Amino acid sequence: MNRFDFVFLTLAAGAIVGACGTKVPQLGKSSVEKVVSAMTLEEKATLVVGSGMASFTGDGPAIGSTKKLVPGAAGTTRAIERLGIPAIVLSDGPAGLRIDPTREGDDKTYYCTHFPIATLLASTWDQELVEEVGRTMGNEVLEYGADVLLAPALNIHRNPLCGRNFEYYSEDPVVAGKIAAAYVRGVQSNGVGTSIKHFAVNSQETNRQSNDARVSPRAIREIYLKGFEIAVKESSPWTVMTSYNRINGTYASQSEELVTTILRDEWGFDGAVMTDWYGGNDPVAQMIAGNDMLEPGRQDQIDAIIEGVKSGRLDEKILDRNVKRILQLIEKTPRFKAYAYSNTPDLSAHAAVTRQSATEGMVLLKNEGVLPLAQEMKKLAVLGTTSYDFIAGGTGSGNVNHAYVVSLLEGLKNAGYQIDESLKAQYDAKIAKAAEYVPDPNVAFSSHMAAPRPEEVVPTAAQLRALVANNDAALITLGRNSGEFADRPSSDFELTKDERKVLTDVCSAFHSAGKPVVVILNIGGVIETASWKDLPDAILLAWQGGQEGGNSVSDVLSGKVSPSGKLPMTFPVNLMDAASSSNFPIDLTSNADIRVQKESGDVKNVDYTNYEEGIYVGYRYFDSRDVEVSYPFGYGLSYTSFEYGRPQISVKKDEYTLSVEVKNVGDCPGKEVVQLYVAAPESSLDKPVKELKGFAKTAELKPGESQTVSISVKAYDLASFDESQSAWVTEAGTYEFMVAASSRDIKGSVSADVKASSVKANDVLKMQ
Repeated sequence: MNRFDFVFLTLAAGAIVGACGTKVPQLGKSSVEKVVSAMTLEEKATLVVGSGMASFTGDGPAIGSTKKLVPGAAGTTRAIERLGIPAIVLSDGPAGLRIDPTREGDDKTYYCTHFPIATLLASTWDQELVEEVGRTMGNEVLEYGADVLLAPALNIHRNPLCGRNFEYYSEDPVVAGKIAAAYVRGVQSNGVGTSIKHFAVNSQETNRQSNDARVSPRAIREIYLKGFEIAVKESSPWTVMTSYNRINGTYASQSEELVTTILRDEWGFDGAVMTDWYGGNDPVAQMIAGNDMLEPGRQDQIDAIIEGVKSGRLDEKILDRNVKRILQLIEKTPRFKAYAYSNTPDLSAHAAVTRQSATEGMVLLKNEGVLPLAQEMKKLAVLGTTSYDFIAGGTGSGNVNHAYVVSLLEGLKNAGYQIDESLKAQYDAKIAKAAEYVPDPNVAFSSHMAAPRPEEVVPTAAQLRALVANNDAALITLGRNSGEFADRPSSDFELTKDERKVLTDVCSAFHSAGKPVVVILNIGGVIETASWKDLPDAILLAWQGGQEGGNSVSDVLSGKVSPSGKLPMTFPVNLMDAASSSNFPIDLTSNADIRVQKESGDVKNVDYTNYEEGIYVGYRYFDSRDVEVSYPFGYGLSYTSFEYGRPQISVKKDEYTLSVEVKNVGDCPGKEVVQLYVAAPESSLDKPVKELKGFAKTAELKPGESQTVSISVKAYDLASFDESQSAWVTEAGTYEFMVAASSRDIKGSVSADVKASSVKANDVLKMQ
């Protein structure tokens, strides 16, 4: 019997039962328990397995009607009509709803707003702003008929080359957790759900579906799970998505220790858990682990679950438990509540939100009095192919089908600048040539990976002389893109030969005439800056600001908005300076290369990755080992200046509240991010010299205006995970609480005595 026959017979059986006068429980009218008890084994097995995915299976979802619910959605659950159970829609992604923009036989368009990438949102360090972005994004989820947004992604930036870092927030779990929680609260305020992902230790794309992350329980707890713990406790996401990789030998989706012991028993999560698409290899083990739903779903998974129950390997009570959680999820959704979605969200209003929010996360890395551009600087030479082909966001499931992208060229024109277009034809030709790129059909998922960027245009000496003579300043945009399925090559971290020549030649030519050069970084991940940052007069890290990117950058360059973003990660001097680089698949990302190497057996950093750096990720390593960096964690300049008062601390039970007055002592309005670091006393545990424990962003302060900022942490937040005790231990002693503008710019500190405390945890996720 094929799957379509099965569905037909199931529905037919329901009709016969109804015709005989037997009352059939209905979801929403009867208790969930009664509905579960009325389900057949086959119905239970189908409910915990998604309905398929057209783009990968080729023949569309198993139940044909579900693919018409929201075309382009990542997946759906299966409807069981006789019990009043509808299908619900699950859709990507972190930077906005990802659905098909056009539909067969329909003249309307269904574009979604491409919001700033996650790394830019984290660079705002502004939880209220991110919550507002989430509210706006969630409205599109609601009005386009989706039920759960498969976002946010909050994996740790373990290494600069991870292909999906643009979808993630930070190298620090407190930043990741707090920003993710704000995002979840915003989206879910619309009555739709989120799915925080990828749970957990998903730090590389290379061989992501079977790589074994070998990491100590302490590092798992303190670095790779802490952000998820914060998000779960502070925002109650509807669902959690497990990651592809194994953790210390066991697939994340098949780890009962991860999905039940930690997530549910320790943290109190009461929502549903789903796999990443095609994650794991044992449906029965996934059910036992507490991974309630297998997405996008295949018939063989249904068969395996049914056989598991019949053979006794899977206790039907466990299956009932998982079914119950899915039904509870369905009951909360707009589709179950018969919400009359409009398919017409206010995209114009949402574009304004993305434009403004992007400015808040741009990081001013350097400014020698050039920015904002002076009023008389109206004539601009705009160089770099990316200026003309601006990058809204990364590729893969983190992409959004948007209606347009405002290039830097367009944004500057919109702001009233006169643009020298003498090189435009050359740029257009390079961009058109790059558009001819055809993905390699022999490389899996190559069509979903980032395409090569257009080659750079290197102006001739004559062209440079003309540009200098006819313009007041030069802008150079450097672009990088990446995405799902592949990590960035090491060459992507460095400037290309042509990029370096453009930079040196333009700076030399314009500086010889006393005219400034500004570099704009339209990138999704960290690149090398130490060797060239002294050349230009200013560097603006614009990240990837969504569809209004060119307008957002122009708002900052013109001074309409003062930059207030801070780095949520460290910019190292060299790639190999990162502690994880010796244990990362550098230049091993090609599927073909991996296949060749695997012929010789297990390949380090492909089949398995040793997280030998432990808890020393990002600034924890650079600052504790006193390693030189190009830009430190938390760094970012402004068009104004801020003065910090003397910090004060108050203690109430186990809560420590640090307050500090921040004053704008500059000449223009601006916002400041106050970062709270804590240094622990001498300990038997090896600890970083300091760790971020909280942060807050001021309101926009006018010149001379002040604001008192307060940040609270609890004793539990100060704890380290002691593997010998399997407990979160806060040791007694004097702790130093530091307010800072970055991890290397401490503005003041105050000490407080902390009592010893301990919170027992389960002894799980051990290294094999």
